[in-house]
Amino acid sequence: MSLLLDQTRHQLLLFCRRPAAVFFVTIMPLILLVLFTEIFGNEQVEGETYTTAQFYSPALAVFGVVTACYTYLAVSTATARDQGILKRVRGTPLPPSIYIAARILAVALIAMVSAVIVMGAGMLFYGIQLYADRLAAALLVLAVGSCAFAALGMMVVALCRSSETTQAVTNATLLPLAFLSNIFIRPFHDLPAWMTITADIFPLKHFAVAFGNAFRPDLSGSGFAWRGAENVYAMLPDLTNVAVWGIAAAIIAAQLFAWDPAGER
Repeated sequence: MSLLLDQTRHQLLLFCRRPAAVFFVTIMPLILLVLFTEIFGNEQVEGETYTTAQFYSPALAVFGVVTACYTYLAVSTATARDQGILKRVRGTPLPPSIYIAARILAVALIAMVSAVIVMGAGMLFYGIQLYADRLAAALLVLAVGSCAFAALGMMVVALCRSSETTQAVTNATLLPLAFLSNIFIRPFHDLPAWMTITADIFPLKHFAVAFGNAFRPDLSGSGFAWRGAENVYAMLPDLTNVAVWGIAAAIIAAQLFAWDPAGER
């Protein structure tokens, strides 16, 4: 346990020494929240029961979590492999599983900080409501979502040969899906069918919906109902999709992950 905590502390220190990473993971979602509420106004969304901030705060909290657990984890791990750091770590007494677990635990903690910053700003400055009876469900969604996207990030590292390819793949997959998955654009009903189907397949929309519904004033319930009426918060179906993606990604990553730089395999 002490090895895991020491390595986690080391990974957190490395993150703090990367200003660009700190900005994109923890500050950028907050900037987007301010921009969206200024552009659209913080009025009640037409045809809906929530305000602009009530929608964008949890959506951008999810974006911050995914940026940490998917993009940052994948790119930093691939970069460490290219630099031979992973190969050297494997030659030390430190168990490789502890090293990987510490990297994942560190990004999960960073993701929680990013989510707290966005949600805290939403509550302090834009009056979004926090519902105590849904807090456990919201935290469970964040925990499962963090682990699932960390597994997806490690899968990308396992499938790509270099950090440049890893960065291109993570950006090319995250940003388009964010537009389709109710992160940057509020849901509207005349979206082309193929876009809806695409978003429904991948886990990002399900992650955003499961977390965002915990803050909708028109829903009731604790969130742990498997299926409910139209106005009942039920996050388990969406969370199941996210968990299945995470388990599949973890299996692929465990089978294909390489510790040596591409030129030495």
